[in-house]
Formats: sequence, C-alpha cells, structure tokens
Amino acid sequence: MPTLLLGAVAYDPKVVTIWAGFRAWLRDHGLPFDFVLYSNYERQAEDLASGRIHAAWNSPLAWLRVRRLAGHHVRPLVMRDTDQDLTSVVVVRADSPFEHLRDLKDHRVAVGAIDSPQATLIPVSLLRHAGLTPGENVTVRRFDVGVGLHGDHIGGERDAARALLTGEADAAAMIDANHLLFSGEGTLPAGSTRVLAHSEPYDHCVLAVHDSAPAGLADRLGELLLSMSYADPGVRPLLDLEGLTEWRPGRTTGFGPLEAAISESAFYDEDGRLTEPEYRP
Repeated sequence: MPTLLLGAVAYDPKVVTIWAGFRAWLRDHGLPFDFVLYSNYERQAEDLASGRIHAAWNSPLAWLRVRRLAGHHVRPLVMRDTDQDLTSVVVVRADSPFEHLRDLKDHRVAVGAIDSPQATLIPVSLLRHAGLTPGENVTVRRFDVGVGLHGDHIGGERDAARALLTGEADAAAMIDANHLLFSGEGTLPAGSTRVLAHSEPYDHCVLAVHDSAPAGLADRLGELLLSMSYADPGVRPLLDLEGLTEWRPGRTTGFGPLEAAISESAFYDEDGRLTEPEYRP
C-alpha cells in the first residue's frame, strides 16, 4: 500500500515530537503515513508544488507561494482553530505622543524577520496604506532571526519588542497573541505599551495536499485529523505542543491581507518565484 508523505519545517526541536506522535496515532488508525523535515519553507513549498511530497504543513506565506506555483493542483485540507481570524498590531510605548499610524512619519518601526507574515509583511503593508514608505518617510528596522522559517521562530518579534522598550525604535510590529505573550513574560512590562493599529483579521497555517497524493489517503488524513479530540489523553499533549484544541477544515478566504502584502512588496512574483533580493533562506 502506498504511503502518504507530509513535509514539515523544523523550526523548533518539538516539531519532531509532534509529527512522530501524529505519525504513530495516524498509523494506529490505519493510515500509512510518514513525514520528512525541511530546514526552510521555500524548499518545502517547491517540493509540494512539484508533487515530490503529497502534503505539507505550511506557514501562510508558504501556502500562498504553493498556490502561485501549483494552482489548482493543491488544496487546503485542515488548519488549527488557532489559525483563524488573527491580527497583527503596531505597538508604541504607553507614554508616546502617537495617535495614528501616519504619526510615525520620520520615525523608526521595528519589525520581525524579512519573511514573517505577522511581524513584517502585513504590518509594513499597514504602514504603506497609511502613507508611509519604508526608506523614504519611515525607517523600518528588521530583526532577521530564523530567516526561512516564515516567522515561526518568534525571536525577531521579541527583539523588535525589546527595541521598542529600550528606545531604539518608536514602534514595533507583532502578532496580537505575541503582544500578550511578551507582556505576560515581562519582555514588555505590563502597562508599558499600547496598540496603535490593528491589521484586518487573517488566517495563518494550513495543511495542504497535492493532487498527486495516493487515491483516498489525503481525504482520510483530513478525516482523521478532524476526528482528533482534545479530551483524548493520547493526543492532547501533541495538540498542546502544536498549539490547538481542534482541527478545522481548511479554507482559502482568510489570506487577503497577506496576498496584498506579497504583491506590494514583490516578495514573490505571480508565478511564485522569489523576487525579494534581500531574502536568503
């Protein structure tokens, strides 16, 4: 019997634990399944688009690149409950004079890694729509930690937050959940910052499949993942590590803000080729 092969990016050692656990559970439920690990999302996206792997756990940026590369040959299968309707924020110090994004003209904004959807691409798009052009009337300082991991390594966001706190930047960009995290862990002391602007809601990671997948196995993978219960002690630790309480059917409707940001910045071209000259995963 053929085996369904999935790709995942090893942005953290826990990725091995997560997918080894999922593999054992899926095999116990009759699905011939295995996974391979990648060092960056670009190679994984190219391999999924070409059908060298059958499925992939994609960042939102990788998903949009795969769609440009492969078109109707790929489809979303599932996503986490925590991947839907997220927002990015631009944060300033609580005592700053800024009231609107446009007030950041001629000031400094700290962002995450060059390929972070939530901490760079979407927030910089917000700046553009407020009339701020990086390198012209606003200075954008990137913190390129974990380049190639599409922001999964949040070190760049954390460094941007620290730059705001120390006065190296006048504003910082991050996903809303990490603003809460940084406040809770003390990176941003409680009450030291406030949100200047929010992005529109958007979706995040997607497990996608290629139409080269063995007949019926991709759909069975989706059925099994959707059947996972947080009440099951056998899978709950894996779900906690992966940051979800339930899998949901994948959707394509939540990627407008990132699609716009990719096109505005010419990060990829319309055929999915890398066109950002400073990006070296």
